[in-house]
This record gives sequence, C-alpha cells and structure tokens, in this order.
Amino acid sequence: MVHGPSTRSKVHFVRRLLVATVAATSLVLSGCGSDSAGGGLDNVTVSKAANPKVKVDKGFTATKTTTRIVSPGSGLALASGDAIKVNYVAINGRTGKEFDNSFTSDKPLTLTLSETSVLPGFVKGLKGKKVGSRVLVAIPPKDGFGRAEPDLGMKKDDTMVFLFDVVAKVPTAAAGKPKDLPKDLPKLVLNSDSEPSKFERTSSTAAKKDRESADVVIEGDGPAITLGQTLSVHYLGQIYPSGKIFDSSWARKAPSSFQLAEGQLIKCWTDELVGKKVGSRVVLVCPADVAYGKEGSGDNIQPGDTLIFSIDLLDAS
Repeated sequence: MVHGPSTRSKVHFVRRLLVATVAATSLVLSGCGSDSAGGGLDNVTVSKAANPKVKVDKGFTATKTTTRIVSPGSGLALASGDAIKVNYVAINGRTGKEFDNSFTSDKPLTLTLSETSVLPGFVKGLKGKKVGSRVLVAIPPKDGFGRAEPDLGMKKDDTMVFLFDVVAKVPTAAAGKPKDLPKDLPKLVLNSDSEPSKFERTSSTAAKKDRESADVVIEGDGPAITLGQTLSVHYLGQIYPSGKIFDSSWARKAPSSFQLAEGQLIKCWTDELVGKKVGSRVVLVCPADVAYGKEGSGDNIQPGDTLIFSIDLLDAS
C-alpha cells in the first residue's frame, strides 16, 4: 500500500517479514555437491500432533523452491492472486531449528498469493495446491528473504523449510444485495467486473465532509470484527468527494492485509471497522483529523484532505 491507511502494516515481526517482502524440483544437501531429486524433503519428518513437529536435518539447502504434499486436500485449488489462510511451521535449514509457528497461537496467517505481497517461494510452493492440504515447501534464498535477518537467526544464504496447512480460500469480494448510500455521499461506481472503481460526485453530494461516518452497503453474515485482528480486505481510497484515487487493491488484483490496531492504521479505520461483520462492504468517510491530519501523506493526500474508502471485509483472524 502506497498512501493508504496503513502506517506500519504488521505487528508481529516474523509475519511482517513473511507477508510484506516484495521481492518436483531439485535440492542440494549440505556436503553432497549435487541435486538430490527431491530426496531432501523426503527425509523431512512431520508429526501428527495438533501442533506438528517438523524435523529437518542441519545443513539443509535448496537450489529451487520445491514441495512435497504430506497429505492432500479436497478443496479448491489455489491460484495466483488468491487470498488464503494458512497455518505454518518455519524451519531454518542451516540450523534445523524452528523460528516461527502459527499453530502455537491458533491464529492462521492470511496472505495473498502474489509476489508483490509475499515471499516468491510462498507463491511457487502453494500455487495449485488444494484447500485442506498439508504441504512441505523448501525455499532457497533467492525465493525467500534474499538477505540476512539477524532477529530470526537467518543468514543471507539460509534455506527455509515451511510446513503449511492450507486452511481456506478467502472470498474475493463482499457478496449480497447492495444498499444505497446516503444522498449527500458520492456514488460508488462499479466496473464491468462489479468491482468498486471510483466515487462519483452527484448534484446532492456534500462539497465537504467534516464528520466521520461509516455506511454498510453490503451486510455480511460473518463474525463481528474486533480490535487487534488481522483483516484481509479489498479497498478503494479516494480524495473526497470525487478527487484523485490514491490507492486501490482492486487495481492491483490482490487483497491486502492489515492489523486493526491503533498506530497501525489511520484512526478512522480503527474507529469504524470494529463491530462490522466479515463479508460486508463498508464506505468510510474520514476527515483529516482521523486520517492524515495537517501533514497529508505522499504526493496525493494533501494536508486537511477528507478521504473516502470502499472496503470489502473479506476475512478477520
């Protein structure tokens, strides 16, 4: 996100790195000097416990991202651009030690299978796999961080091994019969794919809004959102009432994930999205005092600008 609501998009350091880095094959085992034709992952063991233990021999290295399906799922196949929920265990191949585990917190990670959103190895390893699958993925440095991450104990050339449980696909848009916005708000215009594309001023649109508001135009049937959850959303952000579009996940063809927490998002989002139901489409009007104030943001959001957003609340965890 360039100039949207996020000021610091992740709270948990490991998850921030895993999902915010923009950046049958062969393995090389340490000291072997030749590819092992998948034998490396074949030697990785996974326990059947609720919090699975993954055993990787020290000195594990990979030349290409490769996968092994531990147990196949029967759900929909994953495609590029899909937003998905996964549980995972992450192992440093050099040390054989675990450096992250979502099973322990019982909070699956929501991510988008796009190399502009996550590590390339995630996309290569999970694309085509089915919901319900348990998958091992070996990720070489070129498809991983590509740099040292001292806080994780990772060196520049370390290979990572991930065990993924593919929990679900996240819906691509809010679904349901839309309600009309109040007459003093701009009209939300949809494109030919029924995706929000812009807000358009009408004869009754207020010239300026200095009051924060939230209007649910599609009511979802999911659980109510709470503060602190990580949201997967599609959104459109525009200068109120019919000014420049400064950001759109729809245009990028990939949902975005944000933690709904003070200091992570503009105040308007944390004020108004708490209590809204997953599956809803919400239109927020955010005056400057609950958006970017007297400073503005970047080249497009000027000091004092009121913003308007259309937000599809796809998932919360």
